[in-house]
Amino acid sequence: MLQLSWAGLRERWTSFAGAALTVCLGVALVQSSLLLLLTSATADAPAGSGPVAQLRFDEARVVAVTVLAVTLALAAFLAVFVIASTFAFTVDQRRRDLALLRLVGAGRRQVTRLLLGEALLLGVLGSLAGSALGAGVVRVQAWLMVRVGLLPAGAGAQWRAWVLPACVGVGTALALAGVSLAARRAARVRPLEALSAGEEPARVMTRGRWVTGVLLGAGALALVGLSPLGGPAGGRAMAVCVSLLAALALAVLAPVAVPALAGLLPLRGGALGDLARADLRDEVRRSASTAAPLIVLVGLLLGQSGAAWSYSQAATAELRRTVAADLVVEATADADGALAQRLSAVAGVSSASTEVELPAALTTGSGETAFTEIGRVLVVDPGAYERAHPGSGSLQELRGAALAAGPGALETSAGDRVGVRVGQLDLGTLPVVAAVPQSVGGGPALLLPAGLLPAELLRGSQVRTFVQLQEGGDRREVAAALAAAGGGDARVSDVQDWLARSAAQAGSSDTSILVVVMGLGALYALIGVVNAGVVATSARRREFATARASGLTRRQVVGSALLETWAVSTAGLLLGALAAAGTLLAVAIATASATGTASVDLPWPLVGAVVLGTFAVTGATSVWTTWSATRTAPVQLLRARE
Repeated sequence: MLQLSWAGLRERWTSFAGAALTVCLGVALVQSSLLLLLTSATADAPAGSGPVAQLRFDEARVVAVTVLAVTLALAAFLAVFVIASTFAFTVDQRRRDLALLRLVGAGRRQVTRLLLGEALLLGVLGSLAGSALGAGVVRVQAWLMVRVGLLPAGAGAQWRAWVLPACVGVGTALALAGVSLAARRAARVRPLEALSAGEEPARVMTRGRWVTGVLLGAGALALVGLSPLGGPAGGRAMAVCVSLLAALALAVLAPVAVPALAGLLPLRGGALGDLARADLRDEVRRSASTAAPLIVLVGLLLGQSGAAWSYSQAATAELRRTVAADLVVEATADADGALAQRLSAVAGVSSASTEVELPAALTTGSGETAFTEIGRVLVVDPGAYERAHPGSGSLQELRGAALAAGPGALETSAGDRVGVRVGQLDLGTLPVVAAVPQSVGGGPALLLPAGLLPAELLRGSQVRTFVQLQEGGDRREVAAALAAAGGGDARVSDVQDWLARSAAQAGSSDTSILVVVMGLGALYALIGVVNAGVVATSARRREFATARASGLTRRQVVGSALLETWAVSTAGLLLGALAAAGTLLAVAIATASATGTASVDLPWPLVGAVVLGTFAVTGATSVWTTWSATRTAPVQLLRARE
């Protein structure tokens, strides 16, 4: 059966080129993410780093590993989706050939083995090519992570010998998984379909497809309803998953949604528009297969970016409401630990809350259930913190060897006990005696009272002081005095300027992570969109020849195909935007529950780029492939026998 599969590949290599390309690119992206993930997970801090610097390195490594793990998962998901979509369309185009095999005596199992054999061969060949291509992709991905600050300069992937066979196995498994469903469906083809022509060979929307689409859609709606119950962190996690489930649901239901939506568009162009509308109505599977990668691409890209921008806006608005200060002083902690006293003693200062944020090893649970992770702690003066952060609650109990749950605490509350180690100083297991409200922007997991850590340990750390001025004081004079008291590197800012700068930094960080997670994956999905268009057009040579024999010119055929492609692209964009809207709705509900005000924002330049890029790419693909498909004289194609 493998010999027959190999013969089929050689004979129809143009039809399988797109499937092989999707396997190749999918394996390259998975291999690149896996190598960088392994390298980041096993990296050591630079030689000579102090204890606190080592914790900072470990913290940055955890962030990099998390981002790469999400990237790897997204790459695997997109690979399965795009490969399955490509294989399903390729197999569907061969229904008459498969029916002919059934007609001459082939059984269902033989048809299934034939298709799985083709997928096996394509998986192996595509995986080998993808592993070779992965050597270049990993350099691009490493450069990207260094550029956005998630990896140190000069970082690169370390090769593991077992990665090559593992990626070949992964690529083969992806190919087999992608074709398995289509193979089972193709095995049920009726032999008499080999004798029919010009009719839709099979019902596109099967019962299983309806059930899958409805369940995915119900899951997206359930996450929207549950998002306000998850708190600031849990609500955000639920919200970002809505667009994923919604995009999958709409992609599964695309045979119904895409033609119905595209049919509502006002296709101008007279006869050409009518021809494009008829193709949309009759070729349901082709339209759905072309739009499905676009729905997932737009849904994920706009949904994830919209969630990031919306939460960044919510965090900034929350800071404005919860910070009571006139000036903000940013400086470096000195060895004597007297910076807070010097700033508080400046004439014209009513109150000053000096805060030092540090990485720490935090241990929760005990015995076999003990779990240690790298988190952030904030060293504060409890009274000054209450004045600088209205609504934080009472911190009177936060003194001595005690802790308070911070704005970024996830599962810590008053009454718990947490082990804390900062650098080489192990504070032991301390009680949590208070808690401040959680923030949508996150923050330190724990608050420590000033004096619990020695000044030597804090030396060199960045210090932030929120300053409230006395009435009638000269702001400029006080700012100059604060700068002098803070030292040579002190920076004094108006609180509104500091808030704007903090929002920009947070937005830049979110954008950097989004670029790393979605960048190459979005490019891969876009290639899937192009590939679907190429595969769809490659099977329409005789259709184009018939149209030309009926009186249409070559340019008119190209124009009709372009109208059809843009109609499908518009439907895909709208459905992808609908999936992204689900995430934005969940974000609005979650932020309103957490802060009292709904926050929704979109990166409109990205939205414009996605829309214009989609029409440009799909339009260029349609024109190029249709022009190539109509190069042969119509009479030669119409006389041809398959």
